[in-house]
Amino acid sequence: MSSRHHIDDFMHGRIIGKIEEGQKITDVAWEFDIAHSVVSRLWKSFKTTGMCSRRHGGGRVRSTTPAEDRYIVLSAKRNRRTTAQ
Repeated sequence: MSSRHHIDDFMHGRIIGKIEEGQKITDVAWEFDIAHSVVSRLWKSFKTTGMCSRRHGGGRVRSTTPAEDRYIVLSAKRNRRTTAQ
């Protein structure tokens, strides 16, 4: 099983260029050693939006603010012998 990694913007451009030249998606996928579904999804995204950059990730929302983080660290340093309750 191959490891998962992101395709950089330069590679995106090369893939889109090959498809625009008229090569089949399966041939491009074989040439770059990438899954057919990845190339197909990239091409579909390029056709709809006109660009092929990655979407911003939707990670978990932070539950504490930076100010609260600083306060937690400060109170932990002040009261070293207290436990988390």
